[in-house]
Amino acid sequence: MTKETPVQPQPLADLPVPDGHGIYTFPDDLHRAHQAHTKQLAARHRTHDHRVLEVTAPHTRVPYCIEARTPAGRPVLVIEPHHDDFALSASGTFLARPRPLTVATVFTRSRSVHPALEAIYADVDTVSELRDREGAAALAPFAARRLLLGHKDAEPPYRPYDPELLDKVTEELRRIAAAHPGAELLAPAAVTRHPDHLLVHEAAVRVDCTWFWEDLAFWSTYALAGCDQHLFRTRTGATMRPELVDITDVVLDKVTVLRMHGSQMYPARKMNRPIRHAFTTAADLVDGTGLYAERFYRTEESTC
Repeated sequence: MTKETPVQPQPLADLPVPDGHGIYTFPDDLHRAHQAHTKQLAARHRTHDHRVLEVTAPHTRVPYCIEARTPAGRPVLVIEPHHDDFALSASGTFLARPRPLTVATVFTRSRSVHPALEAIYADVDTVSELRDREGAAALAPFAARRLLLGHKDAEPPYRPYDPELLDKVTEELRRIAAAHPGAELLAPAAVTRHPDHLLVHEAAVRVDCTWFWEDLAFWSTYALAGCDQHLFRTRTGATMRPELVDITDVVLDKVTVLRMHGSQMYPARKMNRPIRHAFTTAADLVDGTGLYAERFYRTEESTC
């Protein structure tokens, strides 16, 4: 077992619980808890605590403080479709258990922003530059290396991905994996219907990835609609073994990471949705003590 870097825990009493009466107040409760958490870290930052990093959200230009992680253990090569996918679905795990990360983002050319922001970010170059800065800011606390593959993302109405593009991305990922010998690969499980996620999942499987996150990227469904789940089970059968990671102690830091992706999660109160899902996911924790968790899958043949 690799010794993991300890992370400053958050008192459970300070975390909002989105059930009972809290189901109505959770967005505001989470916002207040996050503000208090950030205020505490800002006070440490002002005393020149080198463990606390200041990061600024590129869209809102609001600064936040977060404790920088010290990676340890086996390196991980993360393969994400878009700049926010790792942050949405798996960032809590690596805030709690920091490991050396290299993040390869496949679709980095985009004009996808929240509809309310389309007048501000109106073309592919402007959006792509913004999302690149958002990705860099979100990954700063992890000390992650970034690799940008430069492909253009799919636009609605969505259609099946191009098999030739799958072949091209697969070869690119194969070269990247070969340049990172010994790294454990991590990619989306493609629970969502988004064609970019389906393509990246298949490409990752082709380069022998056996570890996948439950992707929460498709905002209209969060990959949790009945049809998405049915299609996912149809594609994967019994080949995927779920595993949960308790992120209770770092959930407010995950909110900070999500704040970096303001062009996608707008208005800010919508950032409670993946945290709300993490609360639901934690109900399946074996020991039943955590409030928030992320779900991953491993293929049955994996022994990692």
